[in-house]
Amino acid sequence: MKITQIDCHVLLVTDYDADACSSAQDDLVVVIHTDEGITGVGETDTNPWIARACIKAQGTHCMGRGLEEMLIGEDPMQPEAIWTKLYSGSKMTGRRGAVICAMGAIDMALWDIRGKALNQPVYQLLGGAVKEDITPYASLLPTGNTLDDYRHSLVDKAIAAKNMGFRAAKIEVCIKGPYTHNALREGDDAMVDLVAACREAVGPDMIMMVDVAYCWSNAKEALRVLNRLEPYDIFFLETPLDIDDLDGYAYLQTHSPVRIAAGEWQNTHWEFLDLADRGKVDVLQPDVGRVGGFTEAKKVAQIAADRGRLIVPHCWKSGIGIAASAHLCAATSCCPFIEYLPAELSESCLRRELADDGLTMIDGRLALPKRPGLGITLNADAIERFNADARHATVCG
Repeated sequence: MKITQIDCHVLLVTDYDADACSSAQDDLVVVIHTDEGITGVGETDTNPWIARACIKAQGTHCMGRGLEEMLIGEDPMQPEAIWTKLYSGSKMTGRRGAVICAMGAIDMALWDIRGKALNQPVYQLLGGAVKEDITPYASLLPTGNTLDDYRHSLVDKAIAAKNMGFRAAKIEVCIKGPYTHNALREGDDAMVDLVAACREAVGPDMIMMVDVAYCWSNAKEALRVLNRLEPYDIFFLETPLDIDDLDGYAYLQTHSPVRIAAGEWQNTHWEFLDLADRGKVDVLQPDVGRVGGFTEAKKVAQIAADRGRLIVPHCWKSGIGIAASAHLCAATSCCPFIEYLPAELSESCLRRELADDGLTMIDGRLALPKRPGLGITLNADAIERFNADARHATVCG
């Protein structure tokens, strides 16, 4: 089997909000075609125009080749060998950043092809299932341009997630720091109050995580608030500090009463080695598309297993990435949850309409995927309607 064509679809919702702390408003979907008629699908969570350019750009020397030109004619049944070729051939341009994100979408699509060709779900190719089901947590980003509206929306979504059967939820408390949602600017007291309101709303039995989007400038400031949050029984607190402050993360891991999670932006398993060994975070959060695909994500899972840490994959995109997280989780014993953006609670029509993730939740747990490959169904109509290069893209209903 040979790769014959790579299609890159840059997608964008027409009513996107540049003040929102949400990357679910755009997407790069990669579709890889083969001479045997089998296609694979992948996506990545970065600027889609830049990622597409990383794939389509022409190389001019052996240290900076284009990804597409290295892919054509390769055997898609060898994703790990292809990953090494792409990484080596683009090393002067890439190594980290957007090139690795683009490689993540490609790698995801290659594993999808391999699974379809062998008539097996991807997790079987990653070593097989190590659990009977997968536990998703509902990832909840509220609406609202005032603190009161934000609080009401967050509490309502938390209650809705519980009523939908979710056993766990993560609340996005993005009201302070460089990545606030809807340009809100609030203090630590408001953050604690939001967590308290959500805990009161869902009761003591629902597992609750908190994402604060890199909001604190130093570890001691963060620790003061983490100590205040301890009574609310938080499973982990995500990205409290700038991701490059690895010494700060290590300080928090030593002193915090709450588990510390990070890793959504990391590219390659080498960055996770730094995060695990120098940053010492408790919960590693590889995004399958950003980290470099399954080929790198499974190495991150091994890093966590070797150090007694947890893996909880990040995913704030469409059903494509959610399915990828589910396959990684199924084959990873130290992965207790996956991030799951409920379509019913999402403002993004790309999440609602782009792809069926093929997953079924019963009593708060997802059955293991049974379809070959990723098991997703791509909506061709949504690909056309949200095509960012076309001026006729429509607002979703």
